[in-house]
Amino acid sequence: MYAIIKYDGKQYKVSKGDQIVVDQIKGSPGDKFDITDVVMVRDDRVLVDNLDKAKVIASIVEHFRGDKIIVFKYKPKKNYRRKFGHRSYLTKIKIEDIRVPKAKAAKEEASKEAEATA
Repeated sequence: MYAIIKYDGKQYKVSKGDQIVVDQIKGSPGDKFDITDVVMVRDDRVLVDNLDKAKVIASIVEHFRGDKIIVFKYKPKKNYRRKFGHRSYLTKIKIEDIRVPKAKAAKEEASKEAEATA
C-alpha cells in the first residue's frame, strides 16, 4: 500500500515505514502528526475519490541542515562578481501508518457486486 501526499507544496510517494526529508517542521524528535492532504491511495485498487478522511500518520525522526549550496553570479568584462551560499533547515520524518476509512471502500465493493449480479 502506498499513498501520494501533498506537503508544503510538494508531492511525495510514501508507504508505511518510509523516511522522507521535508522542509523544517516545528516539533521535537518523536512527535507524531497527521498529514490529511492525501491525493491518491493504492492498495489492491487505486483510490482517488472520497479521500477527505484519509490521513497519513508520521513522526519526526531528526532535524538537520542540508548541503551547502554555492551561488556565484558574474557578468563578463564588467568586474561584477558575487558569491554567497545557504544551507536549508530540513526534517526527516518517518511514515507510521496510512489510514483510509473502510466504510466507503465496503460500500463501493457492495455496489459493484450488486451491479455485476443485476
